[in-house]
Amino acid sequence: MFRRMLLSILLLGFAVPAHAKSDDDLPFWSAIKVKELNMRVGPGEDYRIVWVYHRPMLPMKVLRRMEGWWLVQDPDGAKGWVLAQFLNRKRAMMVTGQGLAEMRAKPDPGAKLLWKLEPGVTGSLGDCDAGWCQVDLGEGRNGYVRQDRLWGAADL
Repeated sequence: MFRRMLLSILLLGFAVPAHAKSDDDLPFWSAIKVKELNMRVGPGEDYRIVWVYHRPMLPMKVLRRMEGWWLVQDPDGAKGWVLAQFLNRKRAMMVTGQGLAEMRAKPDPGAKLLWKLEPGVTGSLGDCDAGWCQVDLGEGRNGYVRQDRLWGAADL
């Protein structure tokens, strides 16, 4: 009887909690939805803050989840933990690379040029196809930008 009880206790110690989330859909894209977001070195408020972001709609790549915290990577490659409630699953983009990125009226290099976007510009990301992505900067400013100029537009 004692052996059976000891074995049961040991097996319970190795059991996976029923509420554990699957990480099968990782990584995925998210975006900051608040005006200020703290990135920490670990998944908890007791961990040191390494970055403070002031960029709503800045895209983040979510690499891991743990008890309400997400391990993310920002466009510059910095990694750290943020509270999941301050991010959303809405797709966003940030212009990257050298020089200005062209926003066109249609997904074609010969289409009407609408704007030239500086690296660092952020906005909502629509569908991407054949190397072009729909981009919405708000206030009626939308069009198409080459996918290779956008952080947050890669397939994961």
